[in-house]
Amino acid sequence: MPLIAEFDGIKVLMYYRDHDPPHFHVEYGEEEALLRIADMQIIAGNLPARVLRQVTAWAQPRQAALALNWVKCRSHAVPDRL
Repeated sequence: MPLIAEFDGIKVLMYYRDHDPPHFHVEYGEEEALLRIADMQIIAGNLPARVLRQVTAWAQPRQAALALNWVKCRSHAVPDRL
């Protein structure tokens, strides 16, 4: 599972061969969530509110790059580090 970014103890990852809708995984300590790229909504899991705010603030300006990384992962190419 490629690591896309890491900041403030937060890891942003994507799986190769993952399921739709396009999303990314966030790990923070024992917590994990999947966020949909299109609208940054949690589709599975849970994160503390503060961490969710940090992740969405980081992800929104990178939405196009995250979508491109999704395509790269689906085609088994190495995604970019953001």
